[in-house]
Amino acid sequence: MADITTTPNATLTRLRNLLASPWTFTFGLLVLVALLDPPNAQPVAGFALRAFLGTLPYIAGAVVLIAWLKATGADAVIATAFKGRERRMIVAAALLGGLAPFCSCQVIPFIAGLLALGTPLSAVMAFWLSSPLIDPPTLLITAAALGWPFAIAKAVSAVALGLFGGFVTLALMRNGVFADPLKAWRPSGCCGAPKPGMQAPVWPVWQDPARRQIFGTELRVNALFLIKWLALAYVLEALLVTYVPADLIAGLVGGDGVGPIVLSALVGMPAYLNSYVAPPLLAGLTQQGMSMGAALAFMVAGAVSSIPAMIAVWSLVRRPVFALYLGLGVFGAILSGVVFQLVV
Repeated sequence: MADITTTPNATLTRLRNLLASPWTFTFGLLVLVALLDPPNAQPVAGFALRAFLGTLPYIAGAVVLIAWLKATGADAVIATAFKGRERRMIVAAALLGGLAPFCSCQVIPFIAGLLALGTPLSAVMAFWLSSPLIDPPTLLITAAALGWPFAIAKAVSAVALGLFGGFVTLALMRNGVFADPLKAWRPSGCCGAPKPGMQAPVWPVWQDPARRQIFGTELRVNALFLIKWLALAYVLEALLVTYVPADLIAGLVGGDGVGPIVLSALVGMPAYLNSYVAPPLLAGLTQQGMSMGAALAFMVAGAVSSIPAMIAVWSLVRRPVFALYLGLGVFGAILSGVVFQLVV
């Protein structure tokens, strides 16, 4: 006799996953516009489609790059940043944080392994602060949506924030703060995460069948991931440009003063959208009057306070260290926005 007891649960799980899918939100929003405002249905869909097609070359480059980094085993290079003198470790960790090809869940066991090996908290803080801000795929997506000057400013902000946070943490620890910063931690095995000290990366991945398989798998997975999130992002951007009055945006976060930048950083923390959705939406906001400095502050603060980034920190360190992480993130976001606004 067939066991049907799990069928309702499996059906509910599939239904929840379907309802939570970006595809459902994307098509649902387009259907709502068609039903509630038929004259704007075609302009909204056309705007989103044109924006998506304009980004397509960047998507292709990002997908190939991240698949290649995964297949090479480049995490071994990242691990070498955490060796040597503490000051050198901070600099290397901040520089390499933006290049780490890790998903959010992989950061947790990777960092935990480093901490277990005695890696200083200052170097880990530098990596933690820079890693959520930029990586090769999001650099390309940001450049496509907001231009290369903005993308470069975001990358520079990531490194600068990592350096600042690392050296602040070093100074605090040398003065007796954070004597026992870590929680107990047990490996979760999440995502088959890499561990520090892996074998050296193999750059010509096409010579190894196993690495070619990893490359193909990562290519498919990341292509689907980027396409579904960017499709939603551009539909949201189209709705923003169509329905949100420009003077409202300009009144809140427009202008050249520090006030809009501080407000954007504070709003960006709880309102974070992932690094693939945020650039198109910010492109729409800047068209509506948001200053570029405010846009950068929003993006930096949002990345530091994203749910995966905060979980990675919260799961490993005690509350005072977590509070320092958030404080450094907000301050760094505001400072980055102010400096970028002065430059542009």
